[in-house]
Amino acid sequence: MNTGAIERVFRDEAGRVLATLIRLVGDFELAEEGLQEAFAAALRQWPQDGVPSNARAWLVNVGRHKAIDRLRRRVAYREKQRALAIEAAIAGEAAPIDRDDVLDDDMLRLIFTCCHPALNLETQVALTLRAVCGLSTTAVARAFLVAEDTMAQRLVRAKTKIRVARIPYQTPDADQLGERIEGVLAVVYQVFTEGYAPTTGGDLTRADLCGEAIRLGRLLRQLMPQRAAIAGLLALMLLHDARRDARASAEGDLIQLEFQDRGRWNRDQIGEGAALVNAALRAPGIPSAYAVQAAIAALHAQAGSFAATDWRQIVGLYEVLLRLNPSPVVALNHAAAVSMVDGPQKALNLVDALAARESLAGYHLLPAVRADLLRRLGRRDDACAAYRAALTLVRLDPERRWLTRRLAELEADG
Repeated sequence: MNTGAIERVFRDEAGRVLATLIRLVGDFELAEEGLQEAFAAALRQWPQDGVPSNARAWLVNVGRHKAIDRLRRRVAYREKQRALAIEAAIAGEAAPIDRDDVLDDDMLRLIFTCCHPALNLETQVALTLRAVCGLSTTAVARAFLVAEDTMAQRLVRAKTKIRVARIPYQTPDADQLGERIEGVLAVVYQVFTEGYAPTTGGDLTRADLCGEAIRLGRLLRQLMPQRAAIAGLLALMLLHDARRDARASAEGDLIQLEFQDRGRWNRDQIGEGAALVNAALRAPGIPSAYAVQAAIAALHAQAGSFAATDWRQIVGLYEVLLRLNPSPVVALNHAAAVSMVDGPQKALNLVDALAARESLAGYHLLPAVRADLLRRLGRRDDACAAYRAALTLVRLDPERRWLTRRLAELEADG
C-alpha cells in the first residue's frame, strides 16, 4: 500500500480522532501526542497489514493506549495512585465513534469546548483551526497574519486555561448555548473556509473539511432549529460547496466563476441552500451576516450564466453586509461586484482607498483584484506590477499558477 492512501485516511480522520481522544483523556496536549503516535504506528503497520476496516476506531484505540503510556512516564511516583485512577478511567471508557446523536458528537463537543466564553473569539477560532482542522501552527498564524511564535504562545495559553479552569469537554446545557453560539458559528465557518479556500497547499479545495463543516452545520440546526443565523450559515456553505466540482480543471487548475461549467454544479445543494436562505431572511429581526452572504451566493448559483447574474442586487447586498460586518475583505468583494455594474475605474478607486488603509497588507487577493481591474482598463504595465505583487503573497499552488498565467498572457500581449 502506498503512503498516499494512508495520508488520505489521516487527513480525513485526524479531526474526529483527535476530538474523541480529547474526550477520553481530558487533555489537549496528551491527546495530540497520542494522535501523533497512533499515526506513526499506522505508518509502520498498515503498509504490511492494510488499512483496517474501521480506521478511525483503530487510531482512537492506539492513540488512547499511547496516551496512557505517556501518562505513566510523565507522572512522578508520588502521584502514581492518582495517575492509576485516571488511567483506569481512560482505559475503561468506550469510544463511541459511529453514533449520530447530536449531543454525543465528539467533534461538536470539541468545538463547544474551544468556544468557551472564557476565551476571546480570535483564540476560539485559532484553537479550533488547530484542533479541528488539523492546521499547523504556521498555517493558523498565517490565517491571522501574526508571527508563528506569537500564535504558538496563544494556543498554549488557551489549552492551559482550559485545563486549569477545568472547562468541561461537553456540549453545554440548553441555557448556555446562546453565550457560545456566535463563536461556534464563526469556527464552523472557518473550518469550511479552510476547506473551500485552503491557506496553503497543492489542492484548490479540501472536500473533507467542507463536508465536515456542513455536517456540523446540520447538527447545529438540529440542536437550535430556531436560530436563523444557523440556517444562514448552513445555506452559505451548501451554496458555495455546490460549485466545488466546477472550480478546478482535471489538472487541478483554478477555473474562474465566469468560465465554470454550470452543469456540474450540485443542483440539490443549491435548492436546499436557497430554501434555507429564504427561511433565514424571513426570520424576525435583523438578518445575520451569514444570511446576507448566503443570499449573494444564491444569486450566483441560480443565475443561468455569468452575464445573466443580477450584479446590481449583489452590490446592494454587499452594502448591507458592510453595515452588518464592516470588514476589509467584504469591502474588497464589494468593489469587485461594483466593477460589474459601474465599471472597473470606480471599483479601482474603491480598491486603492482600501489599499491605502493597509488593512489587507499581506492578503494576496487585494493586488490580484487590483491587477484584474487595471487589465480591464488597458493599463498593462500597472496590471503586470500588481500581478507580480500578488505572486509574492499567494500561498496556494493553484492560485499561484493562475496568477502566473495571467501575468504571462499580459506580458505576451505587450
